[in-house]
Amino acid sequence: MKINLAVLFGGKSVEHEVSVISAVQAMASMNKEKYNIIPVYMTKDSEFYTGEKLMDINSFKDIPALLKECTECVFVRSEGKVHIIRQKMKKFGSNLISEVDVAFPIVHGTNVEDGALQGYLQTLDLPYVGCDVLSSAVGMDKFVMKILLKDAGFPVLDCCRFSSFDMDKMDDIISQVEGKFSYPVIVKPINLGSSVGISKASDRRGLEKSVEEAFEFADRILIEPAVVQLKEINCAVCGDSESAEASVCEEPVQQDEILSYKDKYVGGGKSGGSKGMATLKRKIPADITPEQEETVRRTAVEAFRYLGCCGVARIDFMLDKATQKIYINEINTIPGSLAFYLWEPKGVKYPELLERMIQLALKRHRQAAKISYTFETNILSMGGSFGAKGSKGSKI
Repeated sequence: MKINLAVLFGGKSVEHEVSVISAVQAMASMNKEKYNIIPVYMTKDSEFYTGEKLMDINSFKDIPALLKECTECVFVRSEGKVHIIRQKMKKFGSNLISEVDVAFPIVHGTNVEDGALQGYLQTLDLPYVGCDVLSSAVGMDKFVMKILLKDAGFPVLDCCRFSSFDMDKMDDIISQVEGKFSYPVIVKPINLGSSVGISKASDRRGLEKSVEEAFEFADRILIEPAVVQLKEINCAVCGDSESAEASVCEEPVQQDEILSYKDKYVGGGKSGGSKGMATLKRKIPADITPEQEETVRRTAVEAFRYLGCCGVARIDFMLDKATQKIYINEINTIPGSLAFYLWEPKGVKYPELLERMIQLALKRHRQAAKISYTFETNILSMGGSFGAKGSKGSKI
């Protein structure tokens, strides 16, 4: 009997379109003999739809027309199983679309990759691929990630953090940044990916403009010193906290000073946008020394395990060519195209990588089932003795 695998993608995120590309790409490579693939598309209004046409990238050229040929749906848990049912129920006939054995979120950005969707799936007690709620949230929040990694001794750049409430104190923001760093600096939203809202500021006027731009996409931003002689190095990791391995390293080639959204997804390789991150111009393997490669791969695995990641994540590094120092820039808990292109040089084909990720999800769910999440007590048998306000000094 086939395993019912629900692939979730889209969502209310600035990386919505990238998620669609990554998911369609992955579904085309999944083992159809082993899995019954159920595509579940989340619109930008957080509505869920399912249907066979969601597996065809060309269908997304006209999304309103596509949705008319799909079925709006919801997840429900009943009698120990998770089902996908019709959102708009029929009066006659079954409203069940399918049972679900495991979920595979292929989503990017806020509201989906940041632990929100993972929490929903965990509440359903549905096995799901990838990082759990906490590691997803930490991976998305660049500031929290820096604090945790720095505390553990990992190499990260220092930074300043600001919230949208500070916007009316622009002079204070600029003074704090100038008191801590020299120009140029990098300004970025704390919880976005795909280089959205990121810019470089070389003077006070540029800093003000960059801050305003970043706040258009997020309510919290961070500012850090720019590595002037920068070489970017990325490395993916597959596994969990118990055991993990690193992929080969890549060196993205950007057209501008900062690797842009356009570099990543629009103007890349010969195959066009359907390849997602695979279109990005890159050097594989990266043009670095064997010692630097070993440092990057070892640090990537250690950071992955320290943050409690699972499945496949991509850790992005910065190499300062002036000092030869290597810093962790960020971790992508669900990288574009699931970073499959970093595993193929190691002999791991995309279907095999996807299978590893699914098996890691099932392993985690089995381990969680061994933990007790209930504590038997007779507290409710006491009835109204607590009164409307509960017992003094208790949490009731």
